[in-house]
Amino acid sequence: MIQVGIIGGAGYTAGELIRLLINHPDVEINFVYSTSNAGNAISKVHQDLVGSIDLKFTDTINSKVDVLFLCLGHGNSVKFLEVNSFSEKTKIIDLGNDFRLEKDKVFKGKTFIYGLPELQREAIKKANYIANPGCFATAIQLALLPLADKNLIGNDVHVNAVTGATGAGVSLSETTHFTWRDNNFSYYKPFTHQHLGEINQSVKQLQNSFSSEILFMPNRGNFSRGIFATVYTDFEAPVEEAKSIYKSFYNDAEFTFVSDAALHLKQVVNTNKCLIHLHKHNDKLLVTSIIDNLLKGASGQAIQNMNLMFGLKETTGLHLKATYF
Repeated sequence: MIQVGIIGGAGYTAGELIRLLINHPDVEINFVYSTSNAGNAISKVHQDLVGSIDLKFTDTINSKVDVLFLCLGHGNSVKFLEVNSFSEKTKIIDLGNDFRLEKDKVFKGKTFIYGLPELQREAIKKANYIANPGCFATAIQLALLPLADKNLIGNDVHVNAVTGATGAGVSLSETTHFTWRDNNFSYYKPFTHQHLGEINQSVKQLQNSFSSEILFMPNRGNFSRGIFATVYTDFEAPVEEAKSIYKSFYNDAEFTFVSDAALHLKQVVNTNKCLIHLHKHNDKLLVTSIIDNLLKGASGQAIQNMNLMFGLKETTGLHLKATYF
């Protein structure tokens, strides 16, 4: 059994990891680390796990676990690894943004591979250290990579994407309170969102000539989970050609699918899927991409990466069904 350690165990992404891993046939959770909850039952924080797990949070680590998931706030993974050492055999999957960019991928002799399976599957299989992609970045990259692969992004890309309240994390802020979020809608970080760095990096990995702008407007939705992204750019060929390009690019993808019908968010909530739909209007191609921000955008994709790293079937422990009604 693969022995797993989780750091930052009280947050949303850690909760999702625990829910998935307790039912993973090849995994045993060795410890869940949380200094603020040490000694408390995990089910006291993640209350849906009453009767499902008997472990308590701990403030000590087992440095010899097989794989370590870092579920820390952005910038805190580096701080944690600076003062905590693990076995050379311990694989690390960071769900934060500390190691996603090329300039940050090497840390204390460890090289972190960017963990988007649809782009880097073979590299992930050989990796010991993974930088798990951001949630917005996952949805937007999966909308753009088939075009980049054919060198077809010749103009600016316009992105409008809405995320649920869980995208802001478990810590409260003015814009996460129910009274603010309910029956409300707003944008934030217009054109400057931190995920743009990794999106541009991946697009240029496939289309080195890409020099246009990705104009990204992130929005806060008044729902709990999910990302609904619409992306459009110039595309001269018929929509059927675009469909052929996308279906071919994702032919071997376990979780990314091209739909002929228009999409709605409930199709992917509580799954590890990304669904994509294509629509042509005059010379513009509209690409809709939807994911669950906590699963395909975080913890589900992290387990997908773990499966690849350990030679398991990519879908192991991730056969999830959408909560449709």
